[in-house]
Amino acid sequence: MAGYDRESEVKAFDDTMAGVKGLVDAGVNVIPRFFHHPPDASDISEPTTLSNRPKIPVIDLAGIGREAVVELVRQASETCGFFQVVNHGIPLFLLDDMLEGVRRFNEQDLAVKMRYYSRNRLDKVRFNTNFDLFISPAASWRDTLTCQMAPEPAAKAEDLPDAAREIILEYTREVRRLGGVIFELLSEALGLKTEYLNELECGKGLTHLSHYYPPCPEPELTLGITRHCDPGFITVLLQDQIGGLQVLHQNQWIDVSPVPGALVINIGDLLQLISNDKFKSGVHRVRANIIGPRVSVACFFSTSYIPSPRRYGPIQELLTEDELPKYKQVYMSEYCFYSHAKGLDGRPTLDHFRV
Repeated sequence: MAGYDRESEVKAFDDTMAGVKGLVDAGVNVIPRFFHHPPDASDISEPTTLSNRPKIPVIDLAGIGREAVVELVRQASETCGFFQVVNHGIPLFLLDDMLEGVRRFNEQDLAVKMRYYSRNRLDKVRFNTNFDLFISPAASWRDTLTCQMAPEPAAKAEDLPDAAREIILEYTREVRRLGGVIFELLSEALGLKTEYLNELECGKGLTHLSHYYPPCPEPELTLGITRHCDPGFITVLLQDQIGGLQVLHQNQWIDVSPVPGALVINIGDLLQLISNDKFKSGVHRVRANIIGPRVSVACFFSTSYIPSPRRYGPIQELLTEDELPKYKQVYMSEYCFYSHAKGLDGRPTLDHFRV
């Protein structure tokens, strides 16, 4: 708009190092303009009735048999790219403790949080509002603590904030174990040997992101996070009971309703790439809300920016004369640098790497 200096307003906000929570603590009832999102075309598409609206499956990892689990994982991965799992082996008290740790970090004195405020993507532990705040078309209403937990060199225990150190370490250990199990199921769902994706080192890296979505005075104008796909192989997401996560499926937004004790699993871009589009990286977003704070923890399986000689491309065993490679070979760091530089601009990152 004429006369609106977005860059200066964003910089003034970022200089406070107080994040979105700082705005809420200051008592704002009108959100800054750079948080305004244009309407999403999928919001105005013709809705389906509740009876035939697609649902995100909830898969019992312990109670229905291996073949049935693999088939449900395959169906979900080939369609919306999202499913939830229960009986996953992570104690429920750890899930609760992890969510409480996120609240504790974000609700402590600002002076303590400011020690971790950074926009250097190579920092192993950093706190900020939107990694792409200065380049995104519109900012998202959330603050994030990012911890690079694997592989080495990763964040050391003493680098992690006191408010959540022990629970981050314990929860990460459990999620890495679960990730190995999920990669086994995904390998079988692709018709490959059980250890294929683990041997491909898809589970080697893990980045732990704690998201805090404060209550928003004008939730209809913004989003907790705009539509996007995740940049890793898979994401293991822990969400609280407030809700707001939605997946784009058949051109409509489907709620991923919180299920007590469940974890959300979604396919990321790199798994879509190596599966040659057999599995779909799910487009998703989070709606802002007025009741918050909403809390979630997203664990991305990706080695991120850490240099590695390994390149990833479509899996040879999935290719035929009729099924040719759809993507180039890519280094993990190459993909992540491009994704980070582009930001959440609404354009699919994978398109840049298509043949």
